Amino acid sequence: MTTLTENSAAGIEDQRDIQQKLMIALDVDGTLVDHDGHMSAAVREAAQTVLAAGHDVMIATGRSLNATLPVIEQIGIDRGYAVCCNGGVTLRLDPELTDGYEIIHKATFDPGPALRALRRRLPSAKYALEDEDGNFLSTERFQDASFGVEAIGVDFQTMLEATAVRVVVFSAENTPEEFNEAIEHIGLAGVTYSVGWTAWLDIAAAGVTKASALESLRRRLGVEAACTVAIGDGRNDIEMLAWAGRGVAMGQAPEEVVAAADEVTKSVYDDGAAHVLRGLL
Repeated sequence: MTTLTENSAAGIEDQRDIQQKLMIALDVDGTLVDHDGHMSAAVREAAQTVLAAGHDVMIATGRSLNATLPVIEQIGIDRGYAVCCNGGVTLRLDPELTDGYEIIHKATFDPGPALRALRRRLPSAKYALEDEDGNFLSTERFQDASFGVEAIGVDFQTMLEATAVRVVVFSAENTPEEFNEAIEHIGLAGVTYSVGWTAWLDIAAAGVTKASALESLRRRLGVEAACTVAIGDGRNDIEMLAWAGRGVAMGQAPEEVVAAADEVTKSVYDDGAAHVLRGLL
């Protein structure tokens, strides 16, 4: 494990040709923006500089599409690709498209079995679901900035009958430890899931992660595996950090995330992502 410093260029093939094009995957919350949703000027400028140098810079986030687009715009990425919903949705960005983007892949699943199992174990939790049309359905007036749209209140049966891209579960009445224990006890099958910083759970289709979506894009772009870089801080970044030729964990990342990475940078509050990005130039 390497700890990254401001002047460090530690990572894959330090002596590579400076013109080698990289594929750089950036998590959003806790990486590009802090937990108040603020992106520092240093991080924004570093991302823009790497983009201007001709590298493939792409967002890879658990956020849904409409919550991801403002970050893409803030950095100034108008061409290329982005991964949303923890790999459930992949976008192609092009200013000539009507909306500036198109969805090129969407992984859906039947949320019923997982929701029933969770409800039995966590009856007081709040549930939200992004359907195949991009709508958010929720119980208990559950709303979160990562949804990107106003959630529609529905009964639990309606959620069971929907086709999902993303399911979110949050429990304000359980400690993170109690929540984790409940999830482990349930043993969710047929889906991919990651537990957040608090009593928060994100669920996607089986086998779908940020890494699975990024690997498809890597092959599409013809980028060598050794020329991939990923930066992230959450448990939903573990597969992505392990996938990348150079996986960098943010300084505040939990131990299991750090263990999946090749190195650690500074925390989001110390512009850790900017330090890594500047080191790529």
